[in-house]
Amino acid sequence: MAGKKVIITGVPGVGKTTVVNGALDKLKEEGITYQSLNFGTFMFEVAQKEGYAKDRDEMRKLEKDVQKRLQQLAAKAMAQVPGNVLIDTHASVKTPKGYLPGLPEWVLRELMPDMIILVETDVDQILLRRLSDETRTRDMEGAGGIAEHQGLNRSFGASYATITGCTLKIIRNQDFLLDRAVTDMADALR
Repeated sequence: MAGKKVIITGVPGVGKTTVVNGALDKLKEEGITYQSLNFGTFMFEVAQKEGYAKDRDEMRKLEKDVQKRLQQLAAKAMAQVPGNVLIDTHASVKTPKGYLPGLPEWVLRELMPDMIILVETDVDQILLRRLSDETRTRDMEGAGGIAEHQGLNRSFGASYATITGCTLKIIRNQDFLLDRAVTDMADALR
């Protein structure tokens, strides 16, 4: 039996990884397993090997053609992974020259997901989470920029679902309601 391929996305600081990890733990208790892959990690391994970037945050500043090549290589590798696969990535990447699709057509055609899940929350919550995250080097961005990015991600997500014929699910990760988001994510992945 072929496994499911599910793409999980959301703006930086939305709490995507926290929700995913909680849902995967819950599903594991039921005997449902997913291999969790990070699209950026696949891209970064190639970028680092070829001398394009020293850390993941540098990748969004690379030239468009370089990013396209890294995306293609990552998608081909991920498409070969058997079983239930959860692909953690960004619907769009904010670059100095504008927003770059995180999942352009050539990537989606390789992956052909069964579902795309977009994790969202309120802009002020994202801003506070970003300010308290000392593990990442992020560009400073105000509430307006975060709202724009989150809104564009909905548009990108709808486009990606249209290209692949898969469903698009939106999960809210509100402060103090993490358990609800984890349950919603687990339900979607069953």
